[in-house]
Amino acid sequence: MHLLLLAGQPSTYESLASPAGSNVIAAAVSWLQATLLGTIATTIAIIAVSAVGLMMLAGRVPVRQGLTVIGGCFILFGAPAIAGGIRSSLSSGGVPTAPAPAQLSGPPAAPEPYPLANPDPYAGASVPR
Repeated sequence: MHLLLLAGQPSTYESLASPAGSNVIAAAVSWLQATLLGTIATTIAIIAVSAVGLMMLAGRVPVRQGLTVIGGCFILFGAPAIAGGIRSSLSSGGVPTAPAPAQLSGPPAAPEPYPLANPDPYAGASVPR
């Protein structure tokens, strides 16, 4: 590649970095993502979760298998948020740390007294014992 650049020939590096079909492939992947996470897929997932829930209530599907299906739907639709969280934790240098505790000044405030639940002594049950 360097020999071509030194010889004064036009470089083909740019065309190798982005071949002619790469935009088509990227468009197909984005279409597939929009289809899998779009309105139709959301509707199908809602119907599937409700059907599995009804079958769990009827006793036709074990609870563990039903929760697996429901958890899979949450993971499928939450994948962008999960991946973003993993990416941000890796780019920040590891495990996020807790913020430093706030410094309090002065003694703690006295708690307010609890209000009476029912101040009327005659508002109890009307059934004689």
